[in-house]
Amino acid sequence: MASRNHSVITEFTLLGLSSDPNIQPLLFVLFLMIYLQTLLGNLVLLLVICSDGRLHTPMYFFLSHLSFLDLCFSSATVPKMLQNLLSQRKTISVKGCLAQVFFVFETGGTEASLLSAMAYDRYVAICHPLLYGQKMTSTHCQGLAWGSWGLGILDALVNILLALRLDFCKDQSIPHYSCELPSLFLLSCSEVTINLTVLLCSGLLHGFVTCVLIVFSYTLIISAILGISSSSGRSKAFSTCSSHLTAVLLFYGSAFLRYFLPASGSPLEMITSVQYSVITPLVNPLIYSLKNDEVKAAVRRTFRKYL
Repeated sequence: MASRNHSVITEFTLLGLSSDPNIQPLLFVLFLMIYLQTLLGNLVLLLVICSDGRLHTPMYFFLSHLSFLDLCFSSATVPKMLQNLLSQRKTISVKGCLAQVFFVFETGGTEASLLSAMAYDRYVAICHPLLYGQKMTSTHCQGLAWGSWGLGILDALVNILLALRLDFCKDQSIPHYSCELPSLFLLSCSEVTINLTVLLCSGLLHGFVTCVLIVFSYTLIISAILGISSSSGRSKAFSTCSSHLTAVLLFYGSAFLRYFLPASGSPLEMITSVQYSVITPLVNPLIYSLKNDEVKAAVRRTFRKYL
């Protein structure tokens, strides 16, 4: 019978992206550059939105939360991966591993909810432009944003509190560069049926509901855009949604591939995980800045102001 404490296993070994010592320094340089660019891009976007009064609108309010989320999302896994790429002992404590799981869960769940709130904002702006100021008030926007954070924290807490009861007494190697619940279940000598059920239900419920809300919003948006008589009006309406739609497809596409694949440590799993937790936070600020003339103008004004 398994012991009901964590005294048998106190740390895990993260096998990482590659075991080749010649490749690891190159991977370190690559992911360090990606991480620094992620920090720079999201911090600049946050600074521009906060300092430029013309961007104090609901869309950019949600975008500031998204940038902060991407900072947290990337920082939950990449620093530890960089440390292990230069270290001989690629270990992480059980508590540190569970903390990493919590922050990945919390930021990922919050981002899913926030993207659905941003889809609702675009729906109101395009389908009900005359009522936009009444519907998207400051109080309403804050409620949607903090509600997204609350749902993400609740989802993470439910799963992590169950994971805290697990005992680990098997092989302590994780075939990955970060800790995730499916990998931990394989190492546990406790019964994980309840954990798996809760993980599946919470993931499907959270991911499915937010995805349905986004699809429903864009169905109404596209229907409204196609009803616009002028081609310039349709083009302008589509352009206001293109950045958000690109971010949605990137986030949900990589997330579904990552979490519906078995935890096997395969190259495909590694690629989808890197896409989900490393590349997505990097490209989100680029998507919103390169495809948005208003943001580019605000960036120029902000740099002139401070430099």
